[in-house]
Amino acid sequence: MIATKLKNYLDDNGIKYVLIRHSPAYTAQEVAQSAHIPGVDMAKTTIIKLGSKLVMAVLPSSYHINFQRLANALGHDNAHLASEEEFHERFPDCELGAMPPFGNLYGMDTYVAESLSKEKEIYFNAGNHIELVRMYYVDYERLANPRIISFTDRLDAFPLHR
Repeated sequence: MIATKLKNYLDDNGIKYVLIRHSPAYTAQEVAQSAHIPGVDMAKTTIIKLGSKLVMAVLPSSYHINFQRLANALGHDNAHLASEEEFHERFPDCELGAMPPFGNLYGMDTYVAESLSKEKEIYFNAGNHIELVRMYYVDYERLANPRIISFTDRLDAFPLHR
């Protein structure tokens, strides 16, 4: 079932959204494939540690974070993935790894990849591993109030070496 905070927030703000059920999937790319969604439209939510502060980074599933670029854009020496132990208590109504991209609902700043901000729609986990929310990106941006920065690289920009 959709995360309670998220559902209430979208409904209270009169946002039009669609809830999409899919087979269980645990990575953003698996979810996009399962729901037949382009990777550039499927947002993955990542929790980042900047010094002692936790922040939310939101990017397309077909991209990865360039941590040095993110740290530089935010005026820090470095940035790295937060451990699950550091953030799981912030998301009591969500399954681990299925957090929606609304840091403002969970007490953290939100940073969205510039590439994602150019899409008409955004798809994201609804707080669990079997449902997605689809909504207009402009509505997402208005509600989440993220800072849009360039901190990603396309996954296919770095081919695997054999």
